[in-house]
Order: sequence, then C-alpha cells, then structure tokens
Amino acid sequence: MRYLGAYPAALQAHIQGLLSNDGSELSTLLLRKYPAAHTVRSDTALYDYVSELKARHLRSTPPLHKVAFDNTMHAVRNALGLQISTSRVQGRKLSARREIRIASVFRYAPEEFLSMIVVHELAHLRERNHDKSFYQLCQHMEPSYHQLEFDLRVYLTYLEFAGNRLWMPNAPNKLAINA
Repeated sequence: MRYLGAYPAALQAHIQGLLSNDGSELSTLLLRKYPAAHTVRSDTALYDYVSELKARHLRSTPPLHKVAFDNTMHAVRNALGLQISTSRVQGRKLSARREIRIASVFRYAPEEFLSMIVVHELAHLRERNHDKSFYQLCQHMEPSYHQLEFDLRVYLTYLEFAGNRLWMPNAPNKLAINA
C-alpha cells in the first residue's frame, strides 16, 4: 500500500479490507463516488482545460507552452504529472518554456482526479516545493484538494491491485471492473 503509507494504519487496514478477494468492494465504492470519467481526451482539449483553470486562478503566472497527456509516464510506478520549465538562450535574451504533462492513464479517469492533478501541477508554477504555501494554493484552487488527493491514492492503490487495468466508467468499450 505504497500510496497510502503516510496515512494511519487503521485507514490502511480498512482499504486493504475493501481490496480483499477481488477488489469489488473498493471498485463499487469508487464508482459510486466518481461515476463518470471526464471528457477531456485530446492534448488540445487538455490544454484548453488547463488554460481555463490557470486563467481563473493564476492569471499573473507566465504562459504555458505545452500541455499534453504523456504515454511514457506511468502513474502507478512514477509521477501523476510533471511541470517542466526549460530555459534557452536566444541571442541576448533568455526565454523560458513551461510544460505540463499528465500521465495518460488519467485520460479516462474521473474529472475530479484530473482537476486535482492539474491543480497540483499549476501550483508548481508559483510554488516549487511541497510546503505549506503550496498546499494552501492547491486548496485555494480546489477546495476539496486533500480529499481528492486521498481518493486518488485509493484509486491508484486499486489500479495497482487490479493489474493496472484502466478504470473508465463511461468510456466507449470500457474495461469492466468487478462492480
């Protein structure tokens, strides 16, 4: 239960109990709480989604040059998203390019999880470290940030348990989870 390692043992035991047998209790609970996947499927739609959140909450931050789903990023073994800044010298000017990459496993995740990941990566535009001000900014942009982070960790625990099968509640040709 690596995603829940910082949580109390009793809570971890409860999640472990929901995973017992085939994980159907946990999948039912997750599907009841988050019944529908978001509709952001393309990189263009993701860019528009992120830009709208950025415009609403972080108007004074520098522009983003690229936002994309990343097929090489594996959320269960790696990061959920990345915020990348690169600097380039062009003559006497120094230009910076900022990118946000989201693990493609979240292409069919519930919108609340996508929102939480995007908020987290946008917060890194202003705050580099995961400190108190970083989490205050996340909570300002998404008031239920901490609950969504926990639920996302439970979701990732389920994905790991289920053999990394994608959880796509309303996607065409979805893979069934034992619900």
